[in-house]
Amino acid sequence: MVVKRHLLEAADLDRDDATLVLDTAAQIESALAGREVKKLPTLRGRTVVNLFYEDSTRTRISFELAAKRLSADVINFSAKGSSVSKGESLKDTALTLEAMGSDAIVVRHGASGAPHRLAQWVQGSVVNAGDGTHEHPTQALLDAYTIRQRLGRLDGVRVVIVGDVLHSRVARSNVWLLATLGAEVTLVAPPTLLPVGVGSWPVTVGYDLDAVLPKADVVMMLRVQAERMNASFFPSAREYSRRYGLDARRMGTLPDEAIVMHPGPMNRGMEIAAEVADSARSTIVDQVGNGVSVRMAVLYLLLGGAPGSE
Repeated sequence: MVVKRHLLEAADLDRDDATLVLDTAAQIESALAGREVKKLPTLRGRTVVNLFYEDSTRTRISFELAAKRLSADVINFSAKGSSVSKGESLKDTALTLEAMGSDAIVVRHGASGAPHRLAQWVQGSVVNAGDGTHEHPTQALLDAYTIRQRLGRLDGVRVVIVGDVLHSRVARSNVWLLATLGAEVTLVAPPTLLPVGVGSWPVTVGYDLDAVLPKADVVMMLRVQAERMNASFFPSAREYSRRYGLDARRMGTLPDEAIVMHPGPMNRGMEIAAEVADSARSTIVDQVGNGVSVRMAVLYLLLGGAPGSE
């Protein structure tokens, strides 16, 4: 891969790298389309470990399916019920997995920066599947892929990201990747849910959702992450929904071709109304499906020995 040995954050990818991942995902998708058995032999003999310290349904299953469709051996390692629960450190766990012959470790961890530490300790590739409130680069790639698939382009696309930016690793990765790919990103959130230093991000910041919707090509709704909140960030769920929720009325103010995205899991009725989530504009189901193709592309480019790889 023209990128490094690892994929730790969206900033690891320049425009050419990111485009290569998206194009490779499209090639993989078309290669599998005509096959009865949805498998490619590309990573036969390689071992991919899913090392998840946080609960996840979509991401873990998506990475597992991606590796298996490339014919890799897959080890699913959950921190619960393992030696981690007995106090084993991340470093010792990583070295154990490496001793067992892992070629790539896909890691999700509650501590921001954990994948970066892991990358210093192991010989194989490390893919960040979400670290704390820091980043989630493959989610940003699958979102970019979905936008390009539905709108035919990324350059100049106006993307509005709405809601709990403060706790959202998805928002951070999307901001950097979409800006790299030429999109114009606007963040809309209560002031309490914007991170310190957002002024240095390549975005426009606003507080009025109704003002930005008529010009948006893409509206990405973020989940309100109540589990990461230990203080009152907004007056009430009802008030949040009234000001920052996407309902049918607000959806009606979008341009004709505009799409609605959500990384999942959704709080239906909170940040997104059920009729919006299930509408023709919604790409939520597409995002899940595209996640497998994009993660196949990432694993293939990191492990497949593609031209230009280190």
